[in-house]
Amino acid sequence: MEMDCGMWINILSHKLKKRMNANMQSLGLTGVQSRVMHYILVKCANGPVFQRDIESDFGLSRSTATGILQLMEKNGLILRESVASDARLKSLVPTEKAAHLDEQVDAYLHQTERCLTSGLSEEQLALFLEIVAHMSANLDG
Repeated sequence: MEMDCGMWINILSHKLKKRMNANMQSLGLTGVQSRVMHYILVKCANGPVFQRDIESDFGLSRSTATGILQLMEKNGLILRESVASDARLKSLVPTEKAAHLDEQVDAYLHQTERCLTSGLSEEQLALFLEIVAHMSANLDG
């Protein structure tokens, strides 16, 4: 059977999740939790971060994002704080525990990215990023 784009993307996704989960296990995190935690730490320096930001930027459903964030809150990685201008909104605030883990998370993310892109030229990588962005947009429409 010939492997099409969807099959290759599925295989690549599975391998990446498996590697990320294995790397982050020693920190008590899953791969997706580590990415969300790092995202919150980076973005909160520029202003409040909300669940809808996570949903949008990670392409997650509301229920999936809720599950990830509830577990992160339970594990002491984030707090949900009410926003003065709208009590219904809760900003996601990283804890000291998250900040402490972020250096290791960042190192694992860079290590995984180097492994993933090893042997690719800058041109190949740029073309790949252009192609996957186009494929993603195709699935949105």
